[in-house]
Amino acid sequence: MTYEGVLTKMQTEMGNPIQYYLVFESSFLNVNQLLGKKIDISFQGYQCLNCGKKKKIFRQGFCYDCFMSSASAGDWIMKPELSTAHLDIEDRDLDYEKSVQLQPHIVYLALSSEVKVGVTRKTQVPTRWIDQGAVQAIPVVEVPNRYLAGITEVALKDHYADKTNWQKMLKGEIPQVDLIKERASLKYLIPKEVLEYYDVEKNDLYDLQFPIAQYPKKVTSLNLDKSPNYSGKLAGIKGQYLIFEDGTVFNIRTFEGYVVKINI
Repeated sequence: MTYEGVLTKMQTEMGNPIQYYLVFESSFLNVNQLLGKKIDISFQGYQCLNCGKKKKIFRQGFCYDCFMSSASAGDWIMKPELSTAHLDIEDRDLDYEKSVQLQPHIVYLALSSEVKVGVTRKTQVPTRWIDQGAVQAIPVVEVPNRYLAGITEVALKDHYADKTNWQKMLKGEIPQVDLIKERASLKYLIPKEVLEYYDVEKNDLYDLQFPIAQYPKKVTSLNLDKSPNYSGKLAGIKGQYLIFEDGTVFNIRTFEGYVVKINI
């Protein structure tokens, strides 16, 4: 069976294990059903997720022009503390920025390779943690806008990582940590503007189970620009990665906007 289309990040559904779907324009694929099966992936071209033109992808599925101009690729996406919509100040498109920034956001601790701090919109719980390959996560505070979440993350980054070590995450090398205790210990780190949103008694711990038959001992990233054709047997799915038996891992998120053909 052959599937062809533009890669976008896998859609997920909470379950035991988590269910993964590759969604194309005219078809979709439940990736869990491919575990243990041989998959052929071949690179066909590019298609910008923003303008739809067949231009080389620069970052986040966008061509260079769209990445530099689109409101959905502003600096505040990666650095929430730079958000200004709450001040009525525009970065690239104030209406868009208000729609995203002025909604409830969660600052959280997640256990993926070590304890990391992060920010996500409330509507992206638990999707954000699934995409990071976190086996556990716990909200620290829920705040009404992205800016407050951003300054809280900055305050916590001195004590926690803010990026996942993707190799450790994929190998399953994760320390034993009590996230409830971690959350209880960080009240003194939270900025004054945010303290009113912190409830020491609120401990909503999430456990996440990924579909993995075997963890790789070593991992090698598949790069479609350098290796446009790859074949391998699927051994697991974690975060936004496909994990193959030979230790090759394919980060779907990195190759958003790439047109691929998948044979099963």
